[in-house]
Amino acid sequence: MYPRLLDLKSAGRDSFFLWGLRQAGKSSLLKETFPNSFRIDLLKASERLPLQARPELLLETLRAENFLEPKRKSNGPVIIDEVQKVPALLDEVHSIIEEYGVQFALCGSSARKLKRGHANLLGGRALRFELHGLSAVEIGSEWSLERMLNHGYLPRIYDHGNPKAAWRAYVQDYIKEEILEEGLVRSLPPFSRFLELASLSDAEIISWQSFARDVGVSAEGVKGYFDILCDTNVGSFLPAYQVRPKRRTRLHPKFYFSDVGLVNQLARRGILEPGGELFGKAFENWVFHELKCYQNYRNPDLELSYWALTTGVEVDFICSSGRRSFAIEAKSSPRVQTDHLKGLRELFEEYPNVNHRIVVSLESRKRKTEDGIQIVPAREFVDQLWSGEWS
Repeated sequence: MYPRLLDLKSAGRDSFFLWGLRQAGKSSLLKETFPNSFRIDLLKASERLPLQARPELLLETLRAENFLEPKRKSNGPVIIDEVQKVPALLDEVHSIIEEYGVQFALCGSSARKLKRGHANLLGGRALRFELHGLSAVEIGSEWSLERMLNHGYLPRIYDHGNPKAAWRAYVQDYIKEEILEEGLVRSLPPFSRFLELASLSDAEIISWQSFARDVGVSAEGVKGYFDILCDTNVGSFLPAYQVRPKRRTRLHPKFYFSDVGLVNQLARRGILEPGGELFGKAFENWVFHELKCYQNYRNPDLELSYWALTTGVEVDFICSSGRRSFAIEAKSSPRVQTDHLKGLRELFEEYPNVNHRIVVSLESRKRKTEDGIQIVPAREFVDQLWSGEWS
């Protein structure tokens, strides 16, 4: 098991939600962090069905386990796995927190059902954590970029001997469990077509109208489909950077899937090798993944965006925290050329206060251009990012 960087103990005595993509390792992290905690697994029908019928059984169960006593509370939070399966249970959780001061760890892969049913999200009484797939820094010295871009970030599949088969099963289970059983879409065929098109557009600027024409649903329907992917932690938007622009910039968001392995499966990609266009797109997805991990685990005040002019000039990522900011361009090239630096140079003309401009690349050694752009190998990008050197 890989050591995870998300520190759940930082919640102290506060209750918290732990969200994340299926198989990201949420249950394993909870067990490792709180080995003596009482756990309720709502994936098990034997535990889910009685609580669906009578949510008040939760209080009776905790009373029987002496969990309402102060001494027992020291063993850690009450863990409820797949909490979205029984939304009504959150009213009972809220009441127990208020009356008895019990700490809960509420774990799930999708907040969609809770939001749609206007479930009690504890009114700000619970913190929110998000667990991603593996970061390169969590894997450590055995990390391989090519393996990660072909296998993906989920712990079980990263180490899997047959990642294609594992991802095929994962997609089938996702569509069945998250989409059909939760009733998130009325018609699966258009959504399946949407998933394929979305995977082909990973790391690209999204046009609702273009998607609507290709999928055969309205622009609002397309937005709803993307909302499903966000609410189920399958992907997230990257907004456009819009701080006092002097020139016309693109305003539509980009979209990134949470795991490049999922993109590979949905887009029917073969083996990705350095030098190919698809390897470059996967490389950009990985850079975004590392930035999201760093943001959620170490620097929650960090704001991520991209910058693009209507002329086509673009910078992949702008990372801002307070008055400090750094810009990143992802280039899966063994030799970064002058034309690769155009976006960062035009950005500097527009925003000369950007503290660092970085190209993450496949070069073997880091170097710096005359005008201060840092060319950084992928491994050193990870080390410098997580050291906090740029932020």
